[in-house]
Amino acid sequence: MTATDRAVELVHAAARAAADKLATDLLAFDVSEQLVITDAFLLASGSNDRQVRAVVDEIEDALRELGAKPVQREGERDGRWVLLDYGEVVVHVQHEEERQFYALERLWRDCPTIPLPADVVSGER
Repeated sequence: MTATDRAVELVHAAARAAADKLATDLLAFDVSEQLVITDAFLLASGSNDRQVRAVVDEIEDALRELGAKPVQREGERDGRWVLLDYGEVVVHVQHEEERQFYALERLWRDCPTIPLPADVVSGER
């Protein structure tokens, strides 16, 4: 099984939104083979708490336009690691220090990556 087209659409929209707020180190994984609760993870980093919150707000706005609402939100108060659960997609926006410490990409490195749009990868937005 692979991530659904809808999950990939949400990942791409969330990645574009994160890039618009200058998030770094965007990486998406297809976790559909390992988890039954979601199809994809998107990881993004912010350089400070304010940026993490701005990235989260932009992602929520972008996905709302596609008719998606988060099932669950965690970590907004601290702004160090915010998790947005959209059912088929889970977005992790982390402060750079948390990203390095927890290294989620190491945990999911055996999962296939989901290619992100060229404008997100190149930083040309």
